[in-house]
Amino acid sequence: FEGIIGFEDTVIPDLQTAVLSRHDILFLGLRGQAKTKIARLMINLLDEYIPSIEGSELNDDPFNPLSVIAKEIIKRDGEETRINWIHRSERYTEKLATPDVSVADLIGDVDPIKAAALKLPYSDERVIHFGLIPRSHRGIFVINELPDLQARIQVALFNILQESDIQIRGFKIRLPLDIQFIFTANPEDYTNRGSIVTPLKDRIDSKIITHYQKSIKVSK
Repeated sequence: FEGIIGFEDTVIPDLQTAVLSRHDILFLGLRGQAKTKIARLMINLLDEYIPSIEGSELNDDPFNPLSVIAKEIIKRDGEETRINWIHRSERYTEKLATPDVSVADLIGDVDPIKAAALKLPYSDERVIHFGLIPRSHRGIFVINELPDLQARIQVALFNILQESDIQIRGFKIRLPLDIQFIFTANPEDYTNRGSIVTPLKDRIDSKIITHYQKSIKVSK
């Protein structure tokens, strides 16, 4: 974690434990405590390149395709399936929580035009326009300022964090997404702008408290 100074004995060991435990992480701390910077530097822990199926929306693994489209491509092309190589810098997605963020932004929504063009019912996975979270499959997804996210949007994250289910317009889809979730929050904002709903906080396995530098020498 280049450029992160003063956390060698506190935050970084906690982060190492969380990563090795395959935990989703909540960085809890005041402004200017490098929460987002640490999250961005975590891409350095990823493999430099990974293969994905060309034409898939969800960075599908050629050996373990997730989406219907990727499975159809594998079935059609077999050993001739075309592969993209994704650099670790492309496997990081960050979203600032604001009151106008919707479930469609994060999880997805039904595309009626696609449904009409393909003559498919809305319950068919092929008519879904996936949001940021499914598109972050096999990567890192960060939500900054989590308390600012409306409670109903936080509720929509429950199943993703625990059961790997997503629900779009009442249609339940099983997508075992492989995502490292990282959230940041400022305790001062809890009473001013919002809060993290308790069931969501329970589902975030590791809470890591950040702090200002403990000496003037280090802070300089």
